[in-house]
Amino acid sequence: MNTILLSNPYSEGYFILLGFSHWPHLEVVLFVLILMFYLMTLIGNLFIIVLSYLDAHLHTPMYFFLSNLSFLDLCYTTSSIPQLLVNLWGPEKTISYAGCMTQLYFALALGTTECVLLVVMSYDRYAAVCRPLHYTVLMNPRFCHLLAVASWVSGFTNSALHSSFTFWVPLCGHRQVDHFFCEVPALLRLSCVDTRANELTLLITSSIFVFIPLILILSSYVAIARTVLRLQSSTRLQRVFGTCGSHLMVVSLFFIPILCIYLQPPSGSSQEQGKFIALFYTVVTPSLNPLIYTLRNKDVRGAVRRLVGQERPVHS
Repeated sequence: MNTILLSNPYSEGYFILLGFSHWPHLEVVLFVLILMFYLMTLIGNLFIIVLSYLDAHLHTPMYFFLSNLSFLDLCYTTSSIPQLLVNLWGPEKTISYAGCMTQLYFALALGTTECVLLVVMSYDRYAAVCRPLHYTVLMNPRFCHLLAVASWVSGFTNSALHSSFTFWVPLCGHRQVDHFFCEVPALLRLSCVDTRANELTLLITSSIFVFIPLILILSSYVAIARTVLRLQSSTRLQRVFGTCGSHLMVVSLFFIPILCIYLQPPSGSSQEQGKFIALFYTVVTPSLNPLIYTLRNKDVRGAVRRLVGQERPVHS
């Protein structure tokens, strides 16, 4: 029988994050793997942010939004992974009430922001491929900043709504959160009152910030595909497939796990499966994004060569 050591398990100031305590033999393995992916996320996304800032050739709308995505992934993983690593390393699985509220707010805000930002990035690709002659006018710096601000504001506004509704709900006696971080459905299951209004609100906003962005992204790429099929230049065709393919891969890695959780039945086995799916888009996806955008990207490779070339004379 698994035992979780707690200093004050039913104190009103703490929650218990059960996480993966049902599989104690996996906790050490998960700790090592998650730590590796977290370090990859930090290094890869910081690399993109710094390189996009230093190289003038990357001062374009595409890399402006990519830098926003990298910063977003850094914040998103940091909102939950350090706490998860602490819980996996030691026997104590508690998180303070304030810590849980903060984690819930930022995880939900940053996740929602990413949904909107991926739509903005797909529109940027649509404008670049389908409206190349008007691209600089459509994606002028002021409009790009406006789109980025709108993404962040919509995410934090949506999170403020859900966080306030969730933490106003009275809780029953136990405070065991059956997840590895504080999320709305897991906390609502602790309530001793009818939470159907909260669940309906969550369903509506989830539809708005998951299904509508996904439809808009797919619509953009349908238009891009039609334009690409009319291209006769093989070089330009490869370049379009390179940049758009990377974005589509990132969209798939982010939205498919979310849809799996959103569409799964509310059974106990599905909840356990949902933890590992959530672990994928919380830990794995942010670490893969930098690799997807940089491995076959000629602009990034050229920026690295220019940066290294500027440093060579200093060491000679």
